[in-house]
Amino acid sequence: MDGLMQCRGVRGFAMRAMAVEFPEVAGHPNRLPFEGCLTLLDVPSDKAPSGARGHRVILTRAAAEAALPSLLGMAVDYKAEWDGHDARQKCGIIASAHIEGKKLLVSGYLYLRDFPEMLPRVGGLAAGADDMGMSYELAEAHVADMRAPVWTLTRATFTGAAILLREKAAYRGTSFRLRKK
Repeated sequence: MDGLMQCRGVRGFAMRAMAVEFPEVAGHPNRLPFEGCLTLLDVPSDKAPSGARGHRVILTRAAAEAALPSLLGMAVDYKAEWDGHDARQKCGIIASAHIEGKKLLVSGYLYLRDFPEMLPRVGGLAAGADDMGMSYELAEAHVADMRAPVWTLTRATFTGAAILLREKAAYRGTSFRLRKK
């Protein structure tokens, strides 16, 4: 594991990043690299995520920074309809995560050989991949005030992520795309 890297960027903005290094294997038939914006930080969700009892949520930057190590090695899943989560349909792994401004960015690998049906939707020539997004999966989330109309998450542990249509994600500002090998 590379561990945690922290550096000062332009105008005093800090960037935190974590990654697990996988050896490069040229032409690996079951490792298709991806990257995406998993969520936005300190911003209310566009709609209530699953498990939030109808409340929109704000994931604080502090909570995301503290939970960043929990993202590494977590699975990425999808549903055949691209409209939610299916934790039993694990199609990839998160290998790195970092915060850039208000974005929590991730990258990793999809298991292409195991899930060939995904390619036309997420990266084939005919795919409208611009409409794909991501959604996080959490456990042990702490809500600052359960009576608030918008829940503020001050602590959480990431347990995975899903690839879905951006319009179905709680945060429409998320993204997902394949990386060039």
